[in-house]
Amino acid sequence: MPNGEMMANVFYEPEHMEYQKTDIPQISETEVLIKVKACGICGSDVSYYFGKSPLETPDGKGPLIIGHEISGEIAEVGSYVAQKGFFKPGDRVTLNPPQPCNTCAMCRKTKVNLCENTSTIGVSVNGGFAEYVKVGYANVFKLPEGMSYQEGAMAEPLACACYGIQNLDVQIGDFVVVIGSGAMGIMMAQLCKLRGAGKVLVTDIEDFPLAMAKQTGADYVYNTLKKDSLYYTSDIKGTVKELTGGLYADRVIVPTSAKAAYRNAFEVSGKASTIVFFGLPGERDVIEVPALETLTSNKTIRFSWLAPFTWSAAMKALESGKLQLKPLITHTFPLEDTVKGIEFMHSGAKDKIKGMILLEKEG
Repeated sequence: MPNGEMMANVFYEPEHMEYQKTDIPQISETEVLIKVKACGICGSDVSYYFGKSPLETPDGKGPLIIGHEISGEIAEVGSYVAQKGFFKPGDRVTLNPPQPCNTCAMCRKTKVNLCENTSTIGVSVNGGFAEYVKVGYANVFKLPEGMSYQEGAMAEPLACACYGIQNLDVQIGDFVVVIGSGAMGIMMAQLCKLRGAGKVLVTDIEDFPLAMAKQTGADYVYNTLKKDSLYYTSDIKGTVKELTGGLYADRVIVPTSAKAAYRNAFEVSGKASTIVFFGLPGERDVIEVPALETLTSNKTIRFSWLAPFTWSAAMKALESGKLQLKPLITHTFPLEDTVKGIEFMHSGAKDKIKGMILLEKEG
């Protein structure tokens, strides 16, 4: 049974995180203790570190260990977990960070992603940029046999992507546009193909992630900003119109919060289309809807938040081996270099898609 101290990155305030010793978490009868093997650097972690978003602690501030895209090995299980045989030490697992209360009005309506009392790993309670993390057993999932911890740490963003694509309601043969080719956008493009989309087009303003999107299955990729790009188009609306014979896209998903992306979503979507906004905007950001054209085209606008009841689908998708996730992990960092990793993912480096903290080398 682990006890004593561990090394962790404790976030105190914007641009102040310390790599220090702290107590190993003590678990209750319904919790498990996980020895962290890998933890992805999410865009939200970058936002917390640089003070662009508040934490979900009572005052929105630290000290807190952030990091929520976690995989690892179970080190200890609570007495109830052991009695029921749900998990045992040595199990290779990943976890769903939001822990709903299952009692509030939203939970009782099965809207657990809108729980009024959620306790979220790495956002309101200590997370994965540390040697150990504790979590309620109901939020733990075993990794498929042979899957690496790096791929396992991609389960959380994949589950969120699955919910976004579920909201998009892709139909067989649909022409889909994904606006943004970060890790989320590239996973979404792959999921759309698996759901039967006829063609998938991905846009971005950098060539490196576009090339990755193409490599992992996108039919078309376009750079909407840089004229010297191999993928440049000066008119994405016209490009989509030409590719669809004037019908425009059946489905559009926006895994970014750029204002230009919001505009493009309405421009490239056709009649009776569905648009899903996924990227996390700022508190003051506004989506402007061309009301008359959207109404008379009978478009559906949806939003996607977290990953309610999509974890089973995400784990099955991982187990199928049909998703290419490992190529998206372009940069890795040891635990002691977590700040360096966050700063790098915030930098203007062009060859990055997904950064990850690794506590153990694999293979």
